[in-house]
Amino acid sequence: MSQKFVVIDLETTGNSPKKGDRIIQVGAVIIEEGKITGRFSSLVNPQQKIPAFIEELTGISDSMVKGAPLFEEIAPHVSSMLEDAYFVAHNVLFDLSFLQEELLKAGCEGFYGPVIDTVELARILYPTADSFKLGDLAAKEGLSHDRPHQADSDAQVTAELLLIMLGAVHHLPHVTLKELAKLSEGLKSDLHIIFEDALNEKESRIEVLPDDLEIYRGIALKRKMPTGNKVKCSINYPASVEEKRQLLQQSFPAFEVREGQYEMMDLVYKAFSSNGHALIEAGTGVGKSIGYLVPAAVYSLSNQVPVIISTYTTQLQEQLLTNDVPKLAAMLGMGMKAALVKGRSHYISMARFEQSLRDIEENYDTALTKMQILVWLTQSETGDYDELNLSSGGNLYWNKVKNEPSMFLKTRHWDDYDFYKRAIDKAREADILITNHSLLLADLTSDNSMLPEYQYVVLDEGHQFEKAAGRYFGESLDFMAVKLVLNQLGQYDQGQLFYKFEKMLPKESMQKDQPHAFEINQLIADLVYETDELFKLAGTYARKSIKSKPSGSKIHAGLAADRNNRYWTALKTTAERFYFLVKDLSTALEQRLSEAMRNSRKYTMEEQALLEEVVQLRSDLEKIRSTARVLFMESSDYVRWIEADTRALQNSTTVFARPVHVADYLSQQFFAKKKSVVVTSATLSVNQSFGFIKKELGLEQVLCESQIPSPFSYKRQLKLVVPDDLPDIKSVSNDDYVAAITEHIISIAEATKGRMLILFTSHEMLKKTYELIKESGLLEEFILIAQGITAGSRTRLTRNFKRFDKAILFGTSSFWEGVDIPGEDLSCLVIVRLPFSPPDEPLTAAKCQLIKEKGGNPFSELSLPEAILRFKQGFGRLIRTSTDRGLIFVFDRRLLTTSYGYAFLKSIPDVPVEKGSISEIVDSIHEWL
Repeated sequence: MSQKFVVIDLETTGNSPKKGDRIIQVGAVIIEEGKITGRFSSLVNPQQKIPAFIEELTGISDSMVKGAPLFEEIAPHVSSMLEDAYFVAHNVLFDLSFLQEELLKAGCEGFYGPVIDTVELARILYPTADSFKLGDLAAKEGLSHDRPHQADSDAQVTAELLLIMLGAVHHLPHVTLKELAKLSEGLKSDLHIIFEDALNEKESRIEVLPDDLEIYRGIALKRKMPTGNKVKCSINYPASVEEKRQLLQQSFPAFEVREGQYEMMDLVYKAFSSNGHALIEAGTGVGKSIGYLVPAAVYSLSNQVPVIISTYTTQLQEQLLTNDVPKLAAMLGMGMKAALVKGRSHYISMARFEQSLRDIEENYDTALTKMQILVWLTQSETGDYDELNLSSGGNLYWNKVKNEPSMFLKTRHWDDYDFYKRAIDKAREADILITNHSLLLADLTSDNSMLPEYQYVVLDEGHQFEKAAGRYFGESLDFMAVKLVLNQLGQYDQGQLFYKFEKMLPKESMQKDQPHAFEINQLIADLVYETDELFKLAGTYARKSIKSKPSGSKIHAGLAADRNNRYWTALKTTAERFYFLVKDLSTALEQRLSEAMRNSRKYTMEEQALLEEVVQLRSDLEKIRSTARVLFMESSDYVRWIEADTRALQNSTTVFARPVHVADYLSQQFFAKKKSVVVTSATLSVNQSFGFIKKELGLEQVLCESQIPSPFSYKRQLKLVVPDDLPDIKSVSNDDYVAAITEHIISIAEATKGRMLILFTSHEMLKKTYELIKESGLLEEFILIAQGITAGSRTRLTRNFKRFDKAILFGTSSFWEGVDIPGEDLSCLVIVRLPFSPPDEPLTAAKCQLIKEKGGNPFSELSLPEAILRFKQGFGRLIRTSTDRGLIFVFDRRLLTTSYGYAFLKSIPDVPVEKGSISEIVDSIHEWL
């Protein structure tokens, strides 16, 4: 570790030196001989105004840099520091581009030595990290980072992180370092020098492998930990309040008596003991997870039967497994075992991965992902893909190494290290099995289930089970997915999979019934053409079918057979050609694969892997074929529609099919075949009734229906406000309504000082509102974070929102539920419109039509209850603990002016409701806060 590293961090007025953005602060830390030997920091006068956002982010103002040196004054010192050094930064290209520009402007020589990107190194060494942001990595390593976005502090933390990571590199096993050194040649920064240095040091002495690692076939793996035998035991259910209190108190340091939680425990245990189904709505703060986990575990252990816990979101699965289940196991102390159950493709195939390491890698994302996996295998006990944080390119590579049945690739030598088989064994031993709704539904139709035989289930987030079933039993086909398959196959002269497959097969021994390579090549060419035609026509059909001009670029249109519609006729004809071409190509590849199976010669590992790729691709073609049949050629109980974006009509086009009604299937194939299913959620009832959810799920015979109210004091903690000076949503244009709500949002934000979540029912309205607020310039001191505009997942956007005092988060769809922002991080919620589904949305329209045909009222039987459940979910975002306080603004006057508005209010806890003009509301905000 004799190299000299200079760790640099810069604060700037923006993101682009080429567009005139300038440096406002420089921080540098020098590392020599593995120790910090020097530091330098200086504010810099950029000779331009610092934007409000940058001032909020960094704390650096115009007045602070007014008397600071110009960069040209400190440039010689910075340049001399960098002599004979590695340039190190967190996201090195950003800092290096700025520094190069400024050094050259100052008349100094630019930096042309080796560079180290600590983001790139962190991706390799921390493959399971949720985030590679400096602050998050510092927290992970326990480093103090009190002044983020100050260059001196960021440089210091980056330097400390670098030293930790360099130490971690030197502790990696020799076999891992050898592969990393080979793969690192293709990285963006000069990490190959780091890995080669560590490898040389490792080779100079005898390696002593840690006890928890082992080497198999040249790959270092975390040693499998032995599991104890399943313990048979009998445990009594804590029936009394005192028994429950004693049981819970020993495992929960912040234990508090929750009567609702005790009631839920009794209801779940009664349902299981009586072999009956139950519907339990548990309000926020009841402690729902422990409310069902304790009785489920006790029943499982006492009766030696597994209990399935199924959720809709992965966040809740992780919470159960990492937080609640360990406490439950400690509480019961009876050798209780729990397992997280996922589908086969979630697990890595070591045989496929081993083979892929032999490929000469030229793709950056693939090389980086291989490096991440090599390090991860020294850490992971599960081999579960969800542990990894991969790039989009990395996710594509995963498809090549995921666990799938093999026809050609010899995998038996990896049987003892098969993570999928380990997962199955663990599931069969478990008392509590945690899974998701999709896998639970897949189990109903699968011959190769990962789940053991089971009769007892808890459906958490049960209000989403019907939607999950519709999605699972539905189909979709999009242009990019089909093109990806065809691009992987390629035509002969493109040198892709088809070319390699043909070159591998010996032609002299090929049977006469085999199609000629020219014929297959022509099929591929024809299918590429018909794919383009099919999705062009689908986009045209959608554009021509919509009756009114869409408010944005996104369009969707129902797809229905109509012989009098020339666009439908053209689409149907093209779809039939597409279908038969896919079928013919799939058949031709099947014939070729049969020929490969008949061939007597032994295939090399590389050839086996290539054959497996062909097998997988043919499977993809078969899936495309069966989907195309459902979408275009079958008459069934499916509703079909097309979604597209007019800005890129063909590329964005997707065709969907969903069953209109899944209740009968769920009733006969799920509820009727299980002894006891407990359906629970914070939102199951509508207007104090479970009638809607029972009908949606096909749940007829129910042992108990119970609403357990939240223990929170909503009257004290919350106020609901409805502005009465907004226009009626149906009496003005969309643009006028957006302009009106924008003015209200600005006034409310200024009064509440941010900490605001705004929930929209349409992304187009969200986008227009966000743009109007930005254009107004009235909230420049606020950080605006918008779903679909600001980059990042829901989790990342939420995490960024929590980081800033003055922040506004704009969300649609997924933000209506599952977002947990307790305490002062969120004190104001705005619901822009009552969340009714658009009546022309194809699935909603089909369900409404079905209700009409049966003589029912679609509004009261479907539209209203759906909207109420969603409204309850949105309402539940604000008050998450007993100490939270907040304001909810509902901009939709229909809440107070219509007869059905009362049904919304009746379905939420009793809270004070106020109405008034925006000026009256602002005064009320000041009083409340």
